[in-house]
Amino acid sequence: MSIVQTGSFLTLHYRLAGPKGDIINTFTDKPATLSLGSGELSPAMEERLVGLAEGTHTTFELPCGEAFGDRNPDMAQWVARKLLNQLGDPMEKYAAGDVVQFPTPDGLGSYAGTVLEVNQEGAVLFDFNHPLAGQPVTFEVRLIGVL
Repeated sequence: MSIVQTGSFLTLHYRLAGPKGDIINTFTDKPATLSLGSGELSPAMEERLVGLAEGTHTTFELPCGEAFGDRNPDMAQWVARKLLNQLGDPMEKYAAGDVVQFPTPDGLGSYAGTVLEVNQEGAVLFDFNHPLAGQPVTFEVRLIGVL
């Protein structure tokens, strides 16, 4: 039986939930595949996986801020409508609670922002904190395969 180590390639189902419910849940769809240590999961979650055996199904409770850090008020930023039009669909309508994907500066990845507010000029206040930053997190995992 294989044991999870840093660098292991994993196939797993996992669920991340905060006080308001699930944020990610692969149990209802295809399992995820990832390489431990590549940054696909937070370091706190990866730590909990190290040493687990293939086939393990367990749940961890992570205290406030441990999984994704504390909320940073500086991560709430206004984005001008002109820039939003350049990055996406100029006809897009934004509403509080929407999650919008932005390209990284190198164009190779993306990051998300949650709409907090839209002003009369069309500028949008985004929160770029992880949705579970500063909150307790339930991390449920079922390890299907470990390589």
